[in-house]
Amino acid sequence: MEPLGIEGAWVDTPKVFMDTRGRFHEWFKGEQFRDSTGQGLRLEQANCSRSVLGTLRGIHYASVPPGQAKYVTCVSGAVLDVVVDIRIGSPTFGKWEAVGLDDTTHRCVYVSEGLGHGFMALEDNSTVVYLCSAGYAPHREYGINPLDPDLAIAWPEELAPHLSDKDASAPTLEEAGRQGLLPSFEDCVAYRRALAEGIREEDTEKVRPLRPHG
Repeated sequence: MEPLGIEGAWVDTPKVFMDTRGRFHEWFKGEQFRDSTGQGLRLEQANCSRSVLGTLRGIHYASVPPGQAKYVTCVSGAVLDVVVDIRIGSPTFGKWEAVGLDDTTHRCVYVSEGLGHGFMALEDNSTVVYLCSAGYAPHREYGINPLDPDLAIAWPEELAPHLSDKDASAPTLEEAGRQGLLPSFEDCVAYRRALAEGIREEDTEKVRPLRPHG
């Protein structure tokens, strides 16, 4: 796994074995993951989405703790996967990084707690699966408008983005900051450090008063 330019995000390009029968690859390896990130992946939920060409999902995140870390890959078709640093106080706050995920390279992206995540389908029936460190909980789920002009994410210009009503009406990064909905970099790093040190999840709030930054 190689770190991206945003702290807390990694990309993995697995070795794909091909023969006359088809192909095989290992899309998640616990030991490699721990060596790269310094902690294990807590698996609480696994999601699968299929999207038509131009579908734009995101930018999504969850309040910390517990946040929702994601290990993402594309098993059919192709998507442009984007990580956004929405953590107040981060040296790369407001920056984004894109990785192409498809069913040829089988790259995977890990997005740690507190980072924003989204993707756009580059083909019809693009299928994305992701392992999540926490289950879906509407009361702590948030979004940033993926078309926020200040973020200026370089989505493919030739595709008309197809968004859900919820994503289309999501606040900009600046608006979310004014509303106190963004996590802090310091709190996210402290939370991940606590997980790496083996502190029980129910005790992590005692490490710092972790919450959306307001």
